[in-house]
Amino acid sequence: MISFTIALIVLIVGYFVYGTVVSKVFGQNPDRPTPVHTHADGVDFVPLPTWKIFLIQFLNIAGLGPIFGAIMGVMFGPAAFLWIVFGTIFAGAVHDYLSGMLSLRSDGASLPEIVGNQLGNGIKNVLRIFSLLLMILVGAVFVYNPADLLGMLTPEHLDRTFWIVVIFAYYMLATLLPIDKLIGKLYPIFGFALLFMAVGIMTMLYVHSENMPEFWHHLGNQRIDADTAPIFPMMFVSIACGAISGFHATQSPMMARCLKNEKHARPVFYGAMVTEGVVALIWAAAAIAFTGGYGELQQTLGSSSPAVLVNNISQSWLGAAGGILAILGVIAAPITSGDTALRSARLIASDFMKVPQQKITRRLAVSIPIFVLCFVVMLIPYEALWRYFAWCNQVLAVFTLWAITVWLARNGKAYFITLVPAMFMTAVTTTYIIYAPEGLTAITQTLLNSAIPYEISVGTGLTITLLLTALFFKYQRSLSSESKLIES
Repeated sequence: MISFTIALIVLIVGYFVYGTVVSKVFGQNPDRPTPVHTHADGVDFVPLPTWKIFLIQFLNIAGLGPIFGAIMGVMFGPAAFLWIVFGTIFAGAVHDYLSGMLSLRSDGASLPEIVGNQLGNGIKNVLRIFSLLLMILVGAVFVYNPADLLGMLTPEHLDRTFWIVVIFAYYMLATLLPIDKLIGKLYPIFGFALLFMAVGIMTMLYVHSENMPEFWHHLGNQRIDADTAPIFPMMFVSIACGAISGFHATQSPMMARCLKNEKHARPVFYGAMVTEGVVALIWAAAAIAFTGGYGELQQTLGSSSPAVLVNNISQSWLGAAGGILAILGVIAAPITSGDTALRSARLIASDFMKVPQQKITRRLAVSIPIFVLCFVVMLIPYEALWRYFAWCNQVLAVFTLWAITVWLARNGKAYFITLVPAMFMTAVTTTYIIYAPEGLTAITQTLLNSAIPYEISVGTGLTITLLLTALFFKYQRSLSSESKLIES
C-alpha cells in the first residue's frame, strides 16, 4: 500500500501546486463578470452555489470511465497507476480547467465554437457535427450498464428493458428542464453516494492491504494478450475518463454558464478532474486487492463483467447498507453523464443554429431530433458503441488541447502546459486509430487479410504529431513577427 498511498498524495498535492500554476498561467480574474451575470435566462444560465457546480461537474465527467475503465485498464500493470496520476495532473485537469475558462471568457460558448474560434471555421463545422454525434453516442452508451445494475438489484419483472425506458425518460426531462430544477436538486444526493462509495472502498483497501501488491512488484504489461495490446497506445485510450477525456470539455461550458466568479473555476474544473483521478486510482487498486492479483483479476473479468465485480466488491467490503449506497453511486455516475451529454447536445445544436432556449417549444424543437437519433444509436450493440466511443472521445481531447495551445500562444502565455499533452495525445490517438482492431487495421484485414504492423502504426502516429507540432511553431513564429512589427 506504500505505492498506492504515494500516488494518492501526489494527486492531491498536484491539485494545489500544479493547479495553481495553471490558473496563474491563464490569468483568471475574479473581477471579470461571468456569463451567468450577463446572459441569465433561467434555463441554462442560472447561478448555482459552487459546491453544487462542483458535484454536477464531477458527476458529469465521471460516468463509468473512472470505475470500469480503471478496472479493465489496470491489467496493463503499474503503468496504469502512473497514467492515472500524472495524466490527471498534467493533461486531464489542465484540459478540463482551460476549456472551462475559455468558455467563461466566450459567454459560455459550447466546445465546437471555442475550438473553431482558434482553429478556423472548417474545424468548427466538423466539430459541430462530430461533438454532437459524440454526445448522442454517450447518451446511448451510458444507458445500458446502469440498467443492467438496476435490473440486478430489483425484482425480476423490473428487467433491463424497463430500466432503459425509465432512464431514457429521465434523460429527456434533464435535457429540457432548467438546470436548477432537476439536475441541481438530484446531483448532490448522487454525488454523496459516489463519494461515499469511493471513501468506503479506499478505507477497506487499507484493511485488505495484504492483497495489494506494490506497483514495482509486477513491472510490465500484465495482460495475457500483451503482444497485441501494447501499453502504447492501448492503455491511454482504455483509461480515458480517469486521466484525460475529450468528453469533459463538452461538459465544462454547461457549468461555465452557472459559475458566479472566475475564482471558483479551479476547484470546479481542475478539482473535479483530480477527484475523478482519485476515484479511478481507488477502483484500479480495489480490483487487484479484492481478486488477489493481476492473474486472478484477468480470470474474473474473463468470466464476468466489471459491473458484477463492482457489485461483489461493494457488497463484500461495505456490507448490505453500504453496498447498496455504493452501487447507487455507480449507477448514478453513468446516468448523470448520459443526461448531461444530451443536454450538451442541445446546447451545441442551439449554439450553432442560434436558437434561444428560454421557451420550452424551442428547446423541444432542438431536442426531439436528438432524442430520436439517440434511440436509433441505442439499437447498435453495446460493445461496438463502446469501442468507437473510446477513440472518438480522445480525438476530441486532441482538438481541444491544440485549440487551447493556440489561444495561449495568441495571448503570449506559457503554451507548453498544453502543447506537451497535445503532442502526446495526438501520437496516442493517431497510433490507436491505425493499430486498434476497430481502426484502419479492420479495413486492411478485410481487403488484404493483413493487419497494419505495430511499428508502422507508431511511426505514422509520431510523424503526424511532428507535422502538427511543426505547423504550430510556424504559426507561433508568425505571431512573434506580427508582435514585433506592431511594437516597431
